[in-house]
Amino acid sequence: MIELLVDQLSDRDRAILYDVGKVRVLSGAQLTRLHFHDLTATSRDRTRRGVLARLAGHDLVAPLDRAVGGARSGSAGYVYALGVAGQRALPLLHADAVGLPTRARRPWTPGQSFLKHTLAISELYVQLVEAERAGRLTLTRFAAEAGAWWPDGAGGLVKPDASACVAFGDVEDSWLVEVDRATESPETLYRKLRRYVDFAGAGQLGPDGVTPRVLVTVPHDRRLQVVRDILARLPPPADQLLAAVLFDEAVKQVGRVLRE
Repeated sequence: MIELLVDQLSDRDRAILYDVGKVRVLSGAQLTRLHFHDLTATSRDRTRRGVLARLAGHDLVAPLDRAVGGARSGSAGYVYALGVAGQRALPLLHADAVGLPTRARRPWTPGQSFLKHTLAISELYVQLVEAERAGRLTLTRFAAEAGAWWPDGAGGLVKPDASACVAFGDVEDSWLVEVDRATESPETLYRKLRRYVDFAGAGQLGPDGVTPRVLVTVPHDRRLQVVRDILARLPPPADQLLAAVLFDEAVKQVGRVLRE
């Protein structure tokens, strides 16, 4: 049954399932920017609604109970995860699909704070795809949450919110990303970032065969100062390894470093 359903999917259907599986959740507005951006302004929302309704009808995607952006956001504010059929179909579509449960499960709606954090990780991915589309970089790899976790060489894991590899010409950069929402205490964040310093100091390599840089994104200027104060307290090679920027500046920062 799943194999027959997979055979009937369009390239866009497959790409939607791949992206939702990669980052766990995507809003309707984010899906529009990823997969319906080339349509006219008058047809984007209508086409997106039709495609997602069809995929949801087959349980390939599932709208969560909680939307984002308030009542005025309309269907663009709906949030989608992989449905049970989508979880079963994705490994048939993409051999590199990671982060899926071993047994397909009905999606559940997380709390507001968790959902906003996960959507922020998704937004980082969307912005990187848009930067690639504009010719500013090539996104060669992106992983979110558990798919981005990596052995620390001491029997544990470093657990970034995302990891990515970007390229421009012959230059390639590997990143681990912490999407900070200003919900953790400075000392908790210090301990988390210290693990990256220890990881680099031990000469450990990340998924791209190099020691990755670490980018901490923050929601506002007040938190940015807090994080920069934390970075100043960390031992070497923190000054070479870590950077903190406002979330909206993250992709620009990645591009700037790529061209240094």
